[in-house]
Amino acid sequence: MKKLNIVLFGDPVLREIAKPVNVFHKKLDNLIDSMNYTLSLREDGAAIAANQIGVLKRITVINYEDEYFEMVNPEIIEREGGLVDNYEGCLSYPGYIGLVPRYEKIKVKYLDRKGEQHIIERTGKMARCIQHEIDHLDGILFIDRMKETTLTHSETKATIELAKVIELTRIQKTA
Repeated sequence: MKKLNIVLFGDPVLREIAKPVNVFHKKLDNLIDSMNYTLSLREDGAAIAANQIGVLKRITVINYEDEYFEMVNPEIIEREGGLVDNYEGCLSYPGYIGLVPRYEKIKVKYLDRKGEQHIIERTGKMARCIQHEIDHLDGILFIDRMKETTLTHSETKATIELAKVIELTRIQKTA
């Protein structure tokens, strides 16, 4: 297992749509193990998507709320309940949070590292976490769904205008 570098906002790979995984082999096992190891070294994260380490594959590792998932090719197949607003952060935007609406209950279909299919239902914080990670795989960032116009630093409470963050992302994408 090796520690992987987490891509930070502004890197164009975060805006790319990840490709489905079609081959299940040792290389996939190694990637998932390294993603899990990288996530385990962070105290500020619940999950990591492959885009966040610069790999455009539909893979996410979630270790949150006493549950652990390795999701390959995850897909939300049902959404229930209204949208609920809550604060989210992201390993690619370290230290900053924003208010994001998400569905309260979801049903997700995904494959494990062996290619076996699973279907789960989750509510609340775990549903939010899964939606956040699947968004990453679709090139969507939490700042794209925010209701507020500013990001807030979780410790210092300093704010940054969301328009400036989005503009920085666009500038780096075209550079």
